Amino acid sequence: MDLKETRISSQPIFEGSFINIARDTVRLPNGNESTRVVIRHPGAACVLAVTGSDEVVLVRQWRYACGQALLELPAGKLDAGEDPAVCALRELAEETPYTAERVKLLHTFYTAPGFCDEVMYLYQAEGVREGSTLKNDEDEFTETVLMSRDAVKAALKKQRSCRRQNACRLAVLAAEQLGSPCAWRKTKGRLKVFQTAFIVNQLKQKCI
Repeated sequence: MDLKETRISSQPIFEGSFINIARDTVRLPNGNESTRVVIRHPGAACVLAVTGSDEVVLVRQWRYACGQALLELPAGKLDAGEDPAVCALRELAEETPYTAERVKLLHTFYTAPGFCDEVMYLYQAEGVREGSTLKNDEDEFTETVLMSRDAVKAALKKQRSCRRQNACRLAVLAAEQLGSPCAWRKTKGRLKVFQTAFIVNQLKQKCI
């Protein structure tokens, strides 16, 4: 079945420092026309870091759109032309007192495919140690939170029972909360759907 929607025209609504919003007219598979409001985003990277004391490095940050402080993995948008792995290392060092020798890509997925093309790169940090000299941007404020594996498990369990979900950065939690059997990964330059039961198990084993 052909599900492709083809853009006919695009009208800019907002052009910001890193996101653009447009109202597109599209041709539907049945030949009719419809409108799609789309947020264009440069992409982002988040990093799962575990200290030598076997504690998961998280950050608490006020999210204005949500009206509350959320507990997240260190993360941030990609600068123009930036390697996502470099971004992940930078965000860890800027948002927390920790650095990493390297990162390994775990998964790549869309964060809000219904209206935004942001792609999130989820990395696992290796060689994590304290001693970062980098700082947050002037308009960014974060609090580093270290949690044991059991504490993270308890937090995930608690959030699954809450009506207000923080699916911002914890990919495994997002997949479970949405009740969806699929997520996204990058294969041969294209994002494709695949079953994620093993993702949950893998992340729990590696990170939680």
